[in-house]
Amino acid sequence: MSSEMVVEAKKLSKQYKLYSRPTDRLKEALFRKKRHLDFMALNEVSFSISSGECVGIIGKNGSGKSTLLKLVTGVLSPTSGTINIKGKISALLELGAGFNPDLTGLENIYLNGTIMGYSRSEMDLRLNEILEFADIGEFINHPVKTYSSGMFVRLAFAVAINVDPDILIVDEALSVGDIRFQQKCYRKIDELKKEKTIIVVSHDMSVINKYCDRVIWINEGELIDEGTPKEISKKYQAFMIGANYKKYNYSQSEERSIDLKNSLINDIDPLADELDVMGDDSALITGISVVEIRSRQKVSIVDPGERIRVLIRLDVFREIEDPIIGFSVKDRLGTIIGQTNSFVIGERLYPIKAGTNYIFSFEFDFPSLNHGQYTISPAIASGTQEEHRQHSWVHDAFIIEVLPQGKDTLSGIIQLDDVSFTVL
Repeated sequence: MSSEMVVEAKKLSKQYKLYSRPTDRLKEALFRKKRHLDFMALNEVSFSISSGECVGIIGKNGSGKSTLLKLVTGVLSPTSGTINIKGKISALLELGAGFNPDLTGLENIYLNGTIMGYSRSEMDLRLNEILEFADIGEFINHPVKTYSSGMFVRLAFAVAINVDPDILIVDEALSVGDIRFQQKCYRKIDELKKEKTIIVVSHDMSVINKYCDRVIWINEGELIDEGTPKEISKKYQAFMIGANYKKYNYSQSEERSIDLKNSLINDIDPLADELDVMGDDSALITGISVVEIRSRQKVSIVDPGERIRVLIRLDVFREIEDPIIGFSVKDRLGTIIGQTNSFVIGERLYPIKAGTNYIFSFEFDFPSLNHGQYTISPAIASGTQEEHRQHSWVHDAFIIEVLPQGKDTLSGIIQLDDVSFTVL
């Protein structure tokens, strides 16, 4: 990370005039009598961001985050104070910002390129990458006013990351995308962190903790605190529920006693071009299902603690010695919260033959996770847990929804227990 400051704000303030009625603005201008209330959206906020940092900005709704981003991007001018920016900014702000609704997606790509200072020929070189990432098909030739919010954010994000910005700003807009696209975007942000300065605005503390190096907390237009994500997110979460935040030294506390086969498997989603697949073409995972043991029915919604079976179908093109088949369960940010495979549970498999297909089955009690959507990513490798070669790994191949338990339990990195494995 460079010590060069690319964003420097000093006593940055923005004041708005609020009128009760539209006519009050005219009356104030004509009769020179104040008919408005002054609202300080941002009040003497000072901070700096170094080149290569990923900085999160948090705060409740109405805290001044959007106003701050508009000042950083130059959409608004400050009432007082200064802000200095070094480098080219690309921003994904509220849905619709920077796009002409009457123009097609393709026309808006070139429009945004022009705004960023690129010629048409320079945008031609970037076009394929933008279209591939957005993946909205023929809709690229339709006016963006006909787009769903999901299609819109796909295009906006694809453009934002492909105009080679020095500073990338990502607001809450990503929250409208589907889970697979969100994970695709977060993987891209992880990649860009190595060479770009990134500002992330989110209410989701798991996003902030995973991707940010530092966090700035704003409330009612004022900078409350800044520091590491772990520390600031704890303070912020305590603030949001009206609790106090403090550190507790457990070393000083008293010790306390601790009172079917193919009919049951689905093909990989037909929208397979949206899935990230890794491997060496020796094999391809072509199907995955979750089956409830009690009813023997395929399901996509489960209860925590429910006994289920994960079925994985594999097509083999070259013989694989010492195969390892497994899967991981990820949350919507792409964080692995549980995983298992045939090697770690002690199942050594015979070589699997070319020109055949196999179905593998893992049976276990589904872990206690928070209510929400999760993905299952199956994989086939060979070798050992420490040294292996990846043959087919399908990111986010299956989406599963976990039902609420009355009150949510904490999730985290877990070990899947009581797993049985068979080859069908």
